[in-house]
Amino acid sequence: MSNEIERLFEHQDEAVSALFLKNKGDELTDILVAALEEAFEILLEAAPAETVH
Repeated sequence: MSNEIERLFEHQDEAVSALFLKNKGDELTDILVAALEEAFEILLEAAPAETVH
């Protein structure tokens, strides 16, 4: 993992910690929901149109 990515994760961890300390749970929830929505969109784009079970 590159140093740039490691710094990004460290920055994200610090931001999340700050939100917890400030009792900003609603803002944190909004961020997490947006991240999950984006992840699902990426997964849908990457998934084949038809799957075989």
